[in-house]
Amino acid sequence: MASLSIIIITHNEAHNIQDCLRSVAFADEIVVLDSGSTDDTVQLARLMGASVSTSLDWQGFGIQKNRALDAASRDWVFSLDADERVTPELTQEIQSHLSRVGADGRPLAFEIPRLTQFCGVWIRHCGWTPDYVLRVFRRGEARFSDDLVHEKLQLLSPETRVVRLKNPLLHYSYPTPEHYWRKLQRYSQDWARQRHACGQRTTITRAALSAMTAFVRSYVFQLGFLDGAMGFAVCTMQAQAAFGKYFELYCLGRQK
Repeated sequence: MASLSIIIITHNEAHNIQDCLRSVAFADEIVVLDSGSTDDTVQLARLMGASVSTSLDWQGFGIQKNRALDAASRDWVFSLDADERVTPELTQEIQSHLSRVGADGRPLAFEIPRLTQFCGVWIRHCGWTPDYVLRVFRRGEARFSDDLVHEKLQLLSPETRVVRLKNPLLHYSYPTPEHYWRKLQRYSQDWARQRHACGQRTTITRAALSAMTAFVRSYVFQLGFLDGAMGFAVCTMQAQAAFGKYFELYCLGRQK
């Protein structure tokens, strides 16, 4: 079987890191790159057997993930977030594919369906499911974009064939509303700063229309109403997120 590296970037993930690493104990190598945690993330990751290093020069998610990628040494790479878990079924599916491709062969990468939990409820609509994420690839055949936020894994060869796996990756991203608000604030600010640096401007009307469009799309067209009360909450918060990022950009434009 081809060997596999897990790469994870962290910051104050003591509440997540042990369960995350426990779910990928099958890997040949686990690389954790921390950005200066003030909790026990680094110590716990080392106790779990991960190779841990620190990079305090934060330049965004894309650059940080490429640094972690550069530290990986095995044939294949699986990029994982600390709030994600690999199920036994997904483990078996990945191992089955890697046992067939070996260390050589045609360019190949794998997308995984991700199932996200919001305040203890699995969200199966709202545009959150199916959420296919490109995560497993042969080392040297992909890099992350340099985006400050919402980075993308970019395949280096147009001949790479992408295979979709069947078993989901579990995403425990929002255990409480507070987690959502904190992440929303950070992502909105980073997104707005990145767009502002590229010369983009917006209006308060665009912010309002983006919010309304986001709610109607996720609640009606993406069947968010089927997820009940939590579906309504998710769609409302997505509308707030859409408004928030454009409002941040609008304010940056006014300051200039």
